[in-house]
Amino acid sequence: MKHLLLLMSMMSCLLTSAQSPERLLTMEEAVLGKGLTVESLACTWRADGAIYTTVEEGVIYAVDPATGTKEELTTLEKINRLVGCDLKRMPAYRLTGKGTLRFSTGEALVGINPVADTMVHNYPMPKGGELTAYADEGRFLFNRGNNLYWSDRSGAEHAITTYEDKQMVCGQVVSRNEFGITEGRFISPDLMKVAFYRKDESRVGSFPLLDISTRTGSLVEIKYPMAGMDSERVYLDIYDFEKGTTVTVQVTDFDEERYLTNIAWGPTSEKIYIQVLDRAQQTMHLNEYNVADGAFVRTILTESNPKYVEPLHPIRFLKGDREHFLYTTNNRDGYRNIYLCSLSEGVKKRLTKVDADVELVDVIGDYLYYYSAECSPVEQHLFRLHLPSGKAKRITRAEGWHTCQISPDGRYVIDHYSSLKVPRVVELRTTEGKLVRELLRAQDPSAELNFGEITLGTVPSADGKYENYYRLIKPHDFDPAKKYPVILYVYGGPHSQMVTNTFQAQLRRWEMYMAQRGYVVFVMDNRGTSNRGQAFEQAIHGQCGKAEMADQIAGLEWLLAHPWVDRERVGVHGWSYGGFMTISLMTNYPELFKVGVAGGPVIDWKWYEVMYGERYMGHPERNAEGYAATSLIPMAKELKGKLLICQGAIDPVVVWQQSLSFVRACIEAGVQVDYFPYPTHEHNVRGKDRVHLMQKVTDYFEDYLR
Repeated sequence: MKHLLLLMSMMSCLLTSAQSPERLLTMEEAVLGKGLTVESLACTWRADGAIYTTVEEGVIYAVDPATGTKEELTTLEKINRLVGCDLKRMPAYRLTGKGTLRFSTGEALVGINPVADTMVHNYPMPKGGELTAYADEGRFLFNRGNNLYWSDRSGAEHAITTYEDKQMVCGQVVSRNEFGITEGRFISPDLMKVAFYRKDESRVGSFPLLDISTRTGSLVEIKYPMAGMDSERVYLDIYDFEKGTTVTVQVTDFDEERYLTNIAWGPTSEKIYIQVLDRAQQTMHLNEYNVADGAFVRTILTESNPKYVEPLHPIRFLKGDREHFLYTTNNRDGYRNIYLCSLSEGVKKRLTKVDADVELVDVIGDYLYYYSAECSPVEQHLFRLHLPSGKAKRITRAEGWHTCQISPDGRYVIDHYSSLKVPRVVELRTTEGKLVRELLRAQDPSAELNFGEITLGTVPSADGKYENYYRLIKPHDFDPAKKYPVILYVYGGPHSQMVTNTFQAQLRRWEMYMAQRGYVVFVMDNRGTSNRGQAFEQAIHGQCGKAEMADQIAGLEWLLAHPWVDRERVGVHGWSYGGFMTISLMTNYPELFKVGVAGGPVIDWKWYEVMYGERYMGHPERNAEGYAATSLIPMAKELKGKLLICQGAIDPVVVWQQSLSFVRACIEAGVQVDYFPYPTHEHNVRGKDRVHLMQKVTDYFEDYLR
């Protein structure tokens, strides 16, 4: 009997072991994430909101939101047969109110009737250029070199611009993607005109990048406007497709190096609106211009701030209303809120009256839909506001971060959300907030990988005014009686939020890879990051790195107070702004940090671009003290720990001059530093080479922090 009980006990242990395998992340899994992607559900509303579609294993299904009835609409096989192509996966598509399925094959813009299984249209795309947009089913806009073109339904090409000077660039992004600029051309509502940026780079300095792929190596010059130096001059032109004529918008505000941002068309295509920002980024004019001749009409409103104004959102007219529009800014009441404005009166009233940042989602009928951080800065929830009464209502209730798709008829919302321990849930709700049905509840793909505990929490900022959010990852076999080395993973710069109440708190899997190998990993958002209001963001102004470091040290000291943390073994790692923070922390607090790995680091803000650098640091001549106080060149002599710098050798964002100058300063100071370039990579090391990078980072901590 005893032998039988012993055998049963052994079998039970073996079964338990088989059910809970001791498997750790591989580096490939940590970096590339193969097999660890949380299941999702792609949904697309038809333009009239009567159905939504989902894609499952090469089949597009049409779903009735009221009943849940699902019918096959078409398949990838049918699309390939009908169009005569060989697409390997379902293309991104949109479904019109009339039921036409529109998508690109890469060679043509296709419209099919999936019910009748017939072709509606097949318009050839232009070849030999970079396609940027299409104005309607058969009018394509594209760039070739520095000029802008369009092609018609037959494929015939028409030049919009013909500049031989390569320094005059048309129809492309300007101002290095700052101020919310993601496009270079803007099609009018009536589809008959296109406004486009034209930038003159003739005064902008060049920076050489080394291309080692040629037989003897080549220098590729990029235009890079550094802080305090000459910048590009930006114009807005308007082209008429029918007439073939172009007018230039007559902007006269400020000086030539002003910024033209957040372009918006009026509802009748007769007016265009530009947020004109001075180079100092302290004053912005929202201006109205005539489309016919480009003439200035009026300034509708002005924003000013002694630190900076940062316009990020174009205005949006209310449907069927030529006078009233919505305007988003964080410069009036301390938080990013939405305001009702009129062309004749400017700002009329604040609609979202919350001390939290909000984001406009949509306007349907009498309702304004928006995301808000009012429940928590680490959560995103959908609200709707009744415009006539001003009453707001929260639609999403489950804790976490919600991303929503509102039906065009305003009746339903498809809610995708996750939270710390919830991988992903997709629900269909009414816009009153009532649950209709659950569409997906994903499982944790890392359930059998022995992930360590992840916790969310807060630590007071160094000035005591805020609670900064962190995520803390402990080793999977954590023992509070032991002492563990620490890795502080940091970014810390503007327009970032590293910690959210999403699945695994927005974990980067490499953090868990290190935790599984015996490290405590700590990540915290400091002052200067997003979603906390204007004062929180602007705390870094004039001396980038100072408030951020103070907050990171406050968080680290809180962590080091725990008995299971080894104060003598603290490392830090970050990329870009995080690389700047890594070296700043190591040189300003050499007694705390033993090891650091900095990627693509800013070393001195005078070598960074005008748009970003002057917003946060001001002009070098007018803030010489701030630039001197934040430069890492004179701090090289303070480096005591082991530091590895990695950099893409053709980085057009943080140019090579930055990190190489710090290496030179270390040599002059007699300080040892390690350096590893990635010759064919730009600002970020991507693809399979990233596995090499993160192994290099890991080995450095393993060699010197253990």
